[in-house]
Amino acid sequence: MTKADFISQVAQTAGLTKKDATAATDAVIATITDILAKGDSISFIGFGTFSTAERAAREARVPSTGKTIKVPATKVAKFKVGKNLKEAVAKASGKKKK
Repeated sequence: MTKADFISQVAQTAGLTKKDATAATDAVIATITDILAKGDSISFIGFGTFSTAERAAREARVPSTGKTIKVPATKVAKFKVGKNLKEAVAKASGKKKK
């Protein structure tokens, strides 16, 4: 699904115009981005939690050359799936929940 498809579905579900749905979607994405950039996390009960984590420096091997390179430490975004979302996806895919 593309962003445009997502916006169309949000507009239909919420009874909004595509222009309003686009503004709302862009605002949500910008807000989540700002929160994560500050190092904070945001949790939507049942849906999931967006957070950041520190990834340690490490050595990696380039497959094409076999050469070892140093990969610096970095901060990455994470998403942990909430219970309701996990169950909905499992149910829709026909898998049994664990």
